[in-house]
Amino acid sequence: MKTGFLGSLYGGSLALLTDLYQLTMAYGYWKSRMADHEGVFHLHFRKNPFAGGYALSCGLQTAMEYLRDFRYDPGDLDYLAGLAGNDGKPLFERAFLDYLSRLEFACDVDAIPEGRLAFPHEPLLRLQGPIIQCQLLETPLLNIMNFSTLVATKAARIVGAAKQDPVVEFGLRRAQGVDGALTASRAAFVGGCAATSNVLAGKLLGIPVKGTHAHSWIMSFDDELSAFDAYAKAMPNNCVFLVDTYDTLEGVKKACEVGRRLKAEGRRLVGIRLDSGDLAYLSIEARRILDEAGFPDAGIFATNDLDETLIASLKEQGAQIAVWGVGTKLVTAFDQPALGGVYKLSAIRAPGGEWRHRLKLSEQAAKVSIPGILQVRRFTDDNGAAADMIYDALRPPKGTAVLVDPLDPTRRKRFPAQAPFEDLLVPVFRKGKAVYDAPPLPEVRDAARRELEGFHAGIRRLVNPHRYPVGLEEGLHELKTRLALEKRGFVEAKP
Repeated sequence: MKTGFLGSLYGGSLALLTDLYQLTMAYGYWKSRMADHEGVFHLHFRKNPFAGGYALSCGLQTAMEYLRDFRYDPGDLDYLAGLAGNDGKPLFERAFLDYLSRLEFACDVDAIPEGRLAFPHEPLLRLQGPIIQCQLLETPLLNIMNFSTLVATKAARIVGAAKQDPVVEFGLRRAQGVDGALTASRAAFVGGCAATSNVLAGKLLGIPVKGTHAHSWIMSFDDELSAFDAYAKAMPNNCVFLVDTYDTLEGVKKACEVGRRLKAEGRRLVGIRLDSGDLAYLSIEARRILDEAGFPDAGIFATNDLDETLIASLKEQGAQIAVWGVGTKLVTAFDQPALGGVYKLSAIRAPGGEWRHRLKLSEQAAKVSIPGILQVRRFTDDNGAAADMIYDALRPPKGTAVLVDPLDPTRRKRFPAQAPFEDLLVPVFRKGKAVYDAPPLPEVRDAARRELEGFHAGIRRLVNPHRYPVGLEEGLHELKTRLALEKRGFVEAKP
């Protein structure tokens, strides 16, 4: 039997991976006899991460696994029974806990598949079902989708900066805990990384693993040459030598010396790794040394706090680096700690009743929610993706489609009825039963690469990217405006 923190966390129910206020609201729905009211919630983000032009959707398969296993076990209910309110009395009635013990996931879920590009205000997930269930699932779904999408996007930016060079994710030791490390390894692979140093991720997820030795290996021998030679004898099929422990260019020369011995034995020097210093200069000089020594096929691997900006700069400087190892700034999504995804109610109905749209107002235009049961339609032309339209599935567009910028209603785009399009959200669960077969991880990675290639290069630009057009369908814009005016008291609410 699994014991301790890790065993408790990953070996049993994760239903309590939530904020307490989700449970207090669920209790309120139950007490108010609203538990069986049907709600529609959307999970989306408001700003592209990293001041970039897009986000790469990731985390759906993990979310599906969570939803399939969603249930409260006796230990969960015993814990909740022990919680007390401000008066010292139980926070939850026993009858409510009995209700939770019988709860079975019964929602419809639609989602943008992993590896697709998404933009602000577009739902990554849409949940429709008993409002009590939709509410209980808010926090875990945000937890899963936010971080995965953030790291996958960071990886795509880094891989894009490296152009055709492989990128290896090396961030396990700097990741935010065990789950953060595994989630980051998976998301980085979706974003285009070729491999990971994380062996557990390799075992669990089938991601290729890479790695050779660290400075401690070199320092455990009396000299660098002895260390290289011992490693070559121990692992002649995995020889990438770390050359910067003492003097980088002298280390390259010593690597070549051991490389000659390998060649004489029918083996090969795979390459050398640079982990400090002026990577542009050192890689150019190392390339010269390797070529002159007869090792033109030996690659130069680089690490050392790399990110997309530094990689792009090194490429512009003519750095002779073949493989990029990126750790800290990838797995921690450096310079943006969270995606900022939100989860909002947009429609509700009583059993047997009509849908009633819901809208959240704010002093900030970007935080005003979108009412309806939302879908995203991506229009395409001969150059690829042209624009996205968010529309209400209860009132799908007919004929010519007019897109209204949600932040500036004077900005609009028009698409004729015959314009080619694709609706992005696909059915994932129906009445709690999975209806979507998640593709294998390598297929998701390939799909992400093709997806990025289908967008204008300006959207992928690292600095001041082009703003991809996303708008509300004209009728949905008018509905949102009317509801906002009603809530602000400028027009009379419709019955």
